[in-house]
Amino acid sequence: MAAACAVTAAAVLVPLARDAAGGSAVREAAAAPAAPGAPGAPVVPQALADTCPDPEASLRPGGVDGEAIARIRKAGKLVAGVDQNSFRWGYRNPVDGKLDGFDIALVKAIAKDILGNENAVIYRAIPTNQRIPALQEGRVDIVVRTMTINCKRLEDVAFSTAYFEAGQQVLAPKNSAVTGFDDSLRGKRVCTAAGSTAEAELKKDAHGARPLTVPNQLDCLVRLQLGEVDAVVTDNALAAGQAAQDPSVKLVGRPFTREFYGVAMNKDATDLVRRVNQVLENYRAGGDNSEWMKAYVLYLRDDLPGVTAPPAPKYRDG
Repeated sequence: MAAACAVTAAAVLVPLARDAAGGSAVREAAAAPAAPGAPGAPVVPQALADTCPDPEASLRPGGVDGEAIARIRKAGKLVAGVDQNSFRWGYRNPVDGKLDGFDIALVKAIAKDILGNENAVIYRAIPTNQRIPALQEGRVDIVVRTMTINCKRLEDVAFSTAYFEAGQQVLAPKNSAVTGFDDSLRGKRVCTAAGSTAEAELKKDAHGARPLTVPNQLDCLVRLQLGEVDAVVTDNALAAGQAAQDPSVKLVGRPFTREFYGVAMNKDATDLVRRVNQVLENYRAGGDNSEWMKAYVLYLRDDLPGVTAPPAPKYRDG
């Protein structure tokens, strides 16, 4: 779980680790995004902007260049906000020291489509609570960091169509009495990342737990290992990778939400949203031989078996 930053000729990793509020790195649970809505029809009307009945519906694919694509091409680099500490998703490969993982593979596919070079990327390591500010302030072009699409976040950023389905679940020590997201959490210290859907779920119903919020999801695993918290609530996709790294912890109970990861972008970058959706169309194509399935087999299948296909895309008009 190396956290050091490195610079290579092909890709640059720039740390971006300040707290969104500029204050304490650990705080009590605060307001957070709501849980994602249930899937709906493949195409939804313009009313999405007002009622958000289907947050996973995104703009239809397109290849027409606009301001965002022109800016990226002029810079010659795609600036991507990623994680560098989430095993299997975005992490530093101990063999060669380079960023690797399912999310990193998708970033490379986007860079190759826009710039003709999968290595034409500046990677910026972003804490969970910095994903939206980084886009709003123009520090990154895209965020590919196991980021759940939901209605609250759509007020601040735009999303691609879904590229992975996950769910919130509890991670606890193997000898723990915690059985899941239920009353077995009563009196327990439970860690979540600021700005995460897990934080929102605990705010709605903590089951008597004592929530602790930290800037980065990996901070929760460290605190669990140190015995400073009793359990972690996070995406099961992330937790499965953590359990693979640390045999002393395990996922308990069942996933209690259904949510989808998307590529996040600035709300004004509609040409980039459409372009990324076109990349995803190509990325999913080919069934078992698709680039998506190849990445799943390489990075995720051992820890998250049983996935047979990516989520089907949903689109909206306007």
